Amino acid sequence: MRLIVDAVITGVLSGGIYVLMALGLTLIFGVMDIINVGQGALVILGAYLSYLLQQHLHIDLFVGLILTMPVMFALGVGLEAAFIRPIRWERTTLSILVTFAIALLIQGALSLTFSTNLVQMHAWYVSHSLKIGSFYLAWVYIFDFLLSVVLVAALYVVLNHTKFGAGLRASMQNRTAAQLIGIDVERVSAITFGIGVALAAAGGMAYGATSAFNPNSQYDLISRLLVIIILGGMGSLRGAVVAGFGMLIVEDVTSVVWSPVWASTVFYMLLVVVLVLRPQGLFGRLESRRQ
Repeated sequence: MRLIVDAVITGVLSGGIYVLMALGLTLIFGVMDIINVGQGALVILGAYLSYLLQQHLHIDLFVGLILTMPVMFALGVGLEAAFIRPIRWERTTLSILVTFAIALLIQGALSLTFSTNLVQMHAWYVSHSLKIGSFYLAWVYIFDFLLSVVLVAALYVVLNHTKFGAGLRASMQNRTAAQLIGIDVERVSAITFGIGVALAAAGGMAYGATSAFNPNSQYDLISRLLVIIILGGMGSLRGAVVAGFGMLIVEDVTSVVWSPVWASTVFYMLLVVVLVLRPQGLFGRLESRRQ
């Protein structure tokens, strides 16, 4: 029983990392109908930026987000203007090809710059743990979880208590109607893509602080992130949060109760069952949004 409780706690803490990475992906889809398969590469780019700041400027990983998130936000706005906006009439279909091309470009640039050797970040909280009763919790997972809580709360405030958030939510519900009432949907889309990429920077730092990575790590990441947003419901922020935590809890508990070999398999089996019973995902909607 103690092992199961430990696995649940570990799953919750590590699930915050995947929530950070998946939120940007589902936010972009919700507003723009863009399936950003380049999100994994952007996460790894964010991890490398944090690594550079730590190695060359000795900036703490979490403090470095003050620099990396604005940089990645600007990159996201630029990518939207250069590659996404021109395909506005065939967003959903062509976005897969366009964002995959972006991912390959980022991967190639990172491979040339850093090689394909695995990189590991180092900080005192990476190698130290907090003892609570008979449980040992790695400080880095605690800090990553708190970071995810702060950013999710900040995103909630932006979406529900600002004028921009009202425009964003209107665009998510009905893009055409939002334009008719005077919302600058193109501006909302650009900022949304920037926010999604900025969240990738935070997720990349959190991921890189807990796992060794290289440019090829994007492939495993994007597959897991797509599973999370499909399970939660495409475009559902609440679904991304629930599925992100659920995925890691299921995997960690399965590893303890059954076998680590079956950890990911059980989650994918659960995904199939959920989609058979509820094709739109846990919090998604069956009806398509009118454009």
